[in-house]
Amino acid sequence: MPFLPTPSELTARARADLRVGLPVILGGEGAGLVLLAAETLQPHRLEALRNLGDPVLAITGRRAETLKARAYDGDLARLILPEGADAGWVRAVADPADDLRVPMKGPLISARDGAADLHRLAIALVKSAQLLPAVLAVAVPDAAGFAERVHLTRLVPEATRKDLDRHHALMPVAAARMPMELAEAGRLHIYRPDNGGVEHYAIEVGRPDRDAPVLARLHSACFTGDVLGSLKCDCGPQLRTALATMGQAGAGVLLYLNQEGRGIGLANKMRAYSLQDQGFDTVEANHRLGFEDDERDFRLGADILRRMGFSQARLMTNNPRKVEMLQAEGIAVTERVPLVTPTNRHNQHYLAVKAAKSGHLL
Repeated sequence: MPFLPTPSELTARARADLRVGLPVILGGEGAGLVLLAAETLQPHRLEALRNLGDPVLAITGRRAETLKARAYDGDLARLILPEGADAGWVRAVADPADDLRVPMKGPLISARDGAADLHRLAIALVKSAQLLPAVLAVAVPDAAGFAERVHLTRLVPEATRKDLDRHHALMPVAAARMPMELAEAGRLHIYRPDNGGVEHYAIEVGRPDRDAPVLARLHSACFTGDVLGSLKCDCGPQLRTALATMGQAGAGVLLYLNQEGRGIGLANKMRAYSLQDQGFDTVEANHRLGFEDDERDFRLGADILRRMGFSQARLMTNNPRKVEMLQAEGIAVTERVPLVTPTNRHNQHYLAVKAAKSGHLL
């Protein structure tokens, strides 16, 4: 049927449902899960979930480590809801902002029996929606039948897993001349992934030779640093220095990738900043939230460079991982160009952690 949604379209619909607090069904023709994002959980939805069975709260192994909960499933824990647990309790377990305000959440008892594959996929789904990585889930015997009766979005696990794992091709949408303060000969290209996700940009300075290594930078969006001039990071200075260097050289490409907060989104980045104010470093803050050190996908940058006609790059970066990624994706990095920017008293510790824990060459 021409109007039936594809797996990518269903995944996009499920993200929107979870962000507004609607349940999503994860399962094929047999058993499956009804799941809700912990961050957007409402009391009446929790009550409805309880009417279906005994829900568990799935959290990542990182978050479980913070809460001293047993992660019997390795990279995640399925917490059994204690009697009387309400939506506020669920959010307090999911959100580290409440670790000091609501310290007594336990004892936390983790489920040991049964498979956790669907719970693992559910966490990946809420991560992709840039919500806190915690999911309330209850098992149902007939996922397809239940979804049809209650008119909820249903995702087939294997198709959804492939959709979340695969790189979605970036398609050119529009381009126009855009003179800038740091480089008058500028042109802005807009790229949109084929799953309708967030757009990414390429700022082309001058007319770089497609047959030579292009001076390039992969820059992750940083609203706080790039726009507000935050002193907590070095993103704003890196952006302006890279564009100025390209302007002086007469050619270059800056890829502006919308992966705020190392891929966790601005809201979660602000949660991490709040944890940093409590004394945790940037990596520790991500772990307490339940995320990994870095959740970005740098394949996006390689895709855009290829679509613009480049196969070689002189990469402006202090991050060896970006060099490795471009090389792995078929873009030859002929030179790593260090990106040196001034430090200040607010970002000195942040930069030291990037060097010590993330391998940045500073």
